[in-house]
Amino acid sequence: MQRSHKRALLQRVRRIVIKLGSSIVANAAGVDRVNVGRLVAEIARIHADGYQVVVVTSGARAAGLARLGLRRMPKSIPEQQAAAAIGQPNLMAIYESFFADFDQHVGQVLLTAADIESRARYLNAQHTLEHLMSYKIVPVVNENDSVAVDELKLGDNDRLSAMVAGLVGADLLILLTDVEGLYTDDPRSPDATLVDVVEDIESAARAAGRPGALGTGGMATKIQAARAAAHRGISTVIASGRAPGTLPGILDPQRSVGTLVPASESPISNRKYWIVYGMPVRGALVVDRGAMDALSRRGGSLLPSGIVQVRGHFEPGDCVGCIGPDDHEFARGLVTYDSRDCERIRGSSSTRIEELLGYHMGDEVIHRNDLVLLDDVRAHA
Repeated sequence: MQRSHKRALLQRVRRIVIKLGSSIVANAAGVDRVNVGRLVAEIARIHADGYQVVVVTSGARAAGLARLGLRRMPKSIPEQQAAAAIGQPNLMAIYESFFADFDQHVGQVLLTAADIESRARYLNAQHTLEHLMSYKIVPVVNENDSVAVDELKLGDNDRLSAMVAGLVGADLLILLTDVEGLYTDDPRSPDATLVDVVEDIESAARAAGRPGALGTGGMATKIQAARAAAHRGISTVIASGRAPGTLPGILDPQRSVGTLVPASESPISNRKYWIVYGMPVRGALVVDRGAMDALSRRGGSLLPSGIVQVRGHFEPGDCVGCIGPDDHEFARGLVTYDSRDCERIRGSSSTRIEELLGYHMGDEVIHRNDLVLLDDVRAHA
């Protein structure tokens, strides 16, 4: 992609999700008020220019550590949750104070994995964010670390920011980190060069998982977040949150700041995005060649007759992987029946479901409307 194409893409941006990582928001003393204040000034400028902005922030636990008089993150989950509970209101008070200097207001939105996994709660969060933006309020989103154990393991809110970008239909996701962007090698290497535009996100995602490749360990999660956003039709810029002028520079068509991961030209729907990236995979169904062809080539649903093996434990409505005879996961979908009942009906005709189970919730184990072909998703990147 030429730089002129990059400029044209960014000129179409109107709704932006900006993720501020821990290395940007916090320091050894707690919240880095100087850097956060500078970033808020840049965000306020963007907002005043007519862009709709959602902020995804880290830093609650760091703020809590300062209040507790601790210098290091405690190891136990309850202590980390306590730090988050203490730090979250302090962090929001800082954002509210800084934005007030520009006559702007913020609204706090705390999310957990369960809010993303539940379709109803996912849509409720979407409506909340939409209403806040309609009133020209800047939503400030954070993981609810004080109650969600799993969220403490996600790694710097990268996944959350991609989900929020998809949830609000953003045009651009900006991931601010402590380096200038994505490098061809470890940024400390003299041979490393900054990548202007990622031409192949799938190759970048594979390379980012290798130790020492494409920057620091935290870059891998940012590439995965950018990959997810690209599938939804959202471009991503990875840039430094420590360099003054980064945010207006990203949106300036005359400048080239950070690394751009362009959006897919054939994005998947919001529902399919939620299935692939918002739902944890609870198990798997191994299918025969005929079923694999019906799903991948003919747009069919998964029937019990095509299932040869059930893996894991799952409940109705859970997301499971579909694995072909080559042991390759080629699709994911939401199941109608739990793992125990799938085991009882696998290999059987749909006409025997009620006979075998004593009830009938449908002929399909996974309906085609609840199925996503992963190769199609990868091809759209």
